[in-house]
Amino acid sequence: MSDPFDLCNPTPEHLMLRELVADFTAREVEPQAEAQDRKQELNLPLFRTLGELGLLGITVPEEWGGAGMDATAAVIVHHELSKSDPGFCLAYLAHAMLFVNNFFHCSTDEQRRRYLEPVLSGEQVGCMGMTEPGHGTDVLGMTTTARRAGDRYILNGTKTYITNGPEAQLALVYAKLDGRVTAFVVDRSCPGFSSSQPIHKMGMRASTMSELIFEECEVPVANLLGEEGSGMVHMMRNLELERLTLAAMSLGIADRCLEIMVRHAKERVAFGQPINRFGQIQRYIGDSYAMTEATRALVYKVALAVGPEQNNRLGSDAAKLFAAPVGKQVADHCMQVMGGAGYCTEFPVERLLRDAKLLEIGGGTLESHQKNITKDLTRHFA
Repeated sequence: MSDPFDLCNPTPEHLMLRELVADFTAREVEPQAEAQDRKQELNLPLFRTLGELGLLGITVPEEWGGAGMDATAAVIVHHELSKSDPGFCLAYLAHAMLFVNNFFHCSTDEQRRRYLEPVLSGEQVGCMGMTEPGHGTDVLGMTTTARRAGDRYILNGTKTYITNGPEAQLALVYAKLDGRVTAFVVDRSCPGFSSSQPIHKMGMRASTMSELIFEECEVPVANLLGEEGSGMVHMMRNLELERLTLAAMSLGIADRCLEIMVRHAKERVAFGQPINRFGQIQRYIGDSYAMTEATRALVYKVALAVGPEQNNRLGSDAAKLFAAPVGKQVADHCMQVMGGAGYCTEFPVERLLRDAKLLEIGGGTLESHQKNITKDLTRHFA
């Protein structure tokens, strides 16, 4: 009889990847997580170690220096890193998914030769500029503009809440060219490109965030990604992987908080017995386990049907819509079980609870997922 299919580790390579990232997370990520949260800084030396491990190009083909793996592999990395430091993982996501993966699938060979090597090694940090001060989910309402001027495009506008903004040497930026969304690679050498001071956040503090500012910013024509007006196509394609990996981050938070909760409830004694003997504590643990397992099944199932040539907006929206509240709910249950101890910074639960909230907002709000799912199902059953 053959072994049953492992949804979370469908191949030996996926299992090896999980073991690699889990070991790295326990040895290198966990010890620095609390300090980086307090400092509200990205740990750049640790970030570059991700490049040495080959994780910054997890979805880039091997012939271009990447790991040549799939959406399940990307989910595994985000899942494992987020058990210790979701903020650090968010910086990884903004670089490896929002910049590297997106860039690779809409760039030319010449552009790849120019830009891939330093971002795959971690020498340069990447980010993506989509959200604006007046436009988040309403992408088509963006007001950043581009115009052609000889061998340059001139960009004007501001992007905000951009993860990795303060450190990024490269930004994949969306702007309207003749009213059509168009994508560009903008690097720090482009005149007129700057970033604001870091924007301080409630959670995910081990990653940084800022505005990207374009004031008559000169971008070479060679930095146009795809064709003029084609930005929406690859933006939507990349959003599927972004939402799936954000869902995986929530799963990582839930896994860690469930483990802490169970251990604490076994060791903590009240009225002469472990608190896991009390029905209310059992409810927190039981409900948290069920939610976490349901999230695991959905996220990894959807991962099998997401790829550069495989659109699955319905699945990725459903995965993030369901998963995002689970990390927050399980973290909240964990804090309730731990009582005052959970509320203190001595334990990671208060940090994980703060981190979890962003997953209901970033990469598409819960409301945007509900809208997308309704539209797609209406079309399906028409």
